[in-house]
Amino acid sequence: MKKATREQTKEHNKKLILNTVYVQGEMSRADIARLTKLTRATVSSIVSELIDDGLIDEIGQGKSLGGKRPIILKVLGNSRQLIGIDLADNEFRGGIVDLNGVIVNRVKIPVNDKSGKAALNLVYNLIDSLVATSTSPLLGIGIGTPGLIDAHEGKVRSAINLDWQDLPLRKILKDRYNLNVYMANDCQVAALGEYTFNYRGTIPNLIVVKVGRGIGAGIVINGKLYQGDDFGAGEIGHIGIKENGLQCVCGNRGCLETIVSNKAVLNYAVELAQNNPESSLHQFSNSKNRIDYNSVVKSFNAGDDEIQAFIHDIGRCIGITLANMVGILNIHNISIAGMICNFGNDLLTSIQQEINKRSMPILNRNTRVVFSNMGEDIIIRGAAALLMINEL
Repeated sequence: MKKATREQTKEHNKKLILNTVYVQGEMSRADIARLTKLTRATVSSIVSELIDDGLIDEIGQGKSLGGKRPIILKVLGNSRQLIGIDLADNEFRGGIVDLNGVIVNRVKIPVNDKSGKAALNLVYNLIDSLVATSTSPLLGIGIGTPGLIDAHEGKVRSAINLDWQDLPLRKILKDRYNLNVYMANDCQVAALGEYTFNYRGTIPNLIVVKVGRGIGAGIVINGKLYQGDDFGAGEIGHIGIKENGLQCVCGNRGCLETIVSNKAVLNYAVELAQNNPESSLHQFSNSKNRIDYNSVVKSFNAGDDEIQAFIHDIGRCIGITLANMVGILNIHNISIAGMICNFGNDLLTSIQQEINKRSMPILNRNTRVVFSNMGEDIIIRGAAALLMINEL
């Protein structure tokens, strides 16, 4: 193993100090030296460089512990901006994000079932628009994309809905924009967003289940994203739930995605509207207005028996899957993200009941399933978190 060069050591220490100040919020040079185990001279030198770079600043004096009052440092949230990209659903979303995780500008582009090269062109359009609106130096681009993602190689190994196979997305975008690019599966990125900006490191482990065009889980263990040996950890959407169920795009039948995804919900609602005159959705059967997700939520809240039974079944299927994850990982905190959250506490109850029914009481008694409050921004902010983890 080669010994690190002086320049590599300095760069490592610079990132360590910046990350320490970022995580802690506000601290003195002495605090940094104590936490990082670096010498005070090293800390003082690197802090001076970070101040010159505009990344941190002195914001005042702290309390004296008997001697001279220390100077307090803080990372400047607007000193750099990041591009966070969400390619998970029926519209591609992107945002300019500051170092505090605040989205200062958003762009959305409808996908309209585009795939292959046409979908890649939409990504270019999205990033072009965001680059044009940036007001501070860009740190890089973070991406959450569906499919099986080789994060080390920066390659989309397989994204079925986008018809991307072995796409070297990181290289393509790095060459085009001359920015560092980091990418991971959209659900894994969502877990980073929830962990970084919602829980803010107050828990060690977390599972985030995101439902959208598909369904998947992101897993954080001991504060770090767990991606698995082939980067496929959390691919719960293609776990078989129902024998002889609907055909899935992966080639199998009865996958969780065929029951729970946004498309599955809308397909069921359309069929119900056409075939059941008693359903509150029947009004759409001969209407020019198409059934959308919000109309299904309204029917659910209005007490439509068949819709309520269907959503209960969705909760049961998610609960079955999570019961297995609880048994395997024994993680207490689970968040649900996506438009499915609009079905409210009845859905949560169905999920929790199935977890309790199908896993050991000693494991599930401390398991807490909640809805994420990050809304549609969860992947954009998670992509920014992925970038910050690698660059700060």
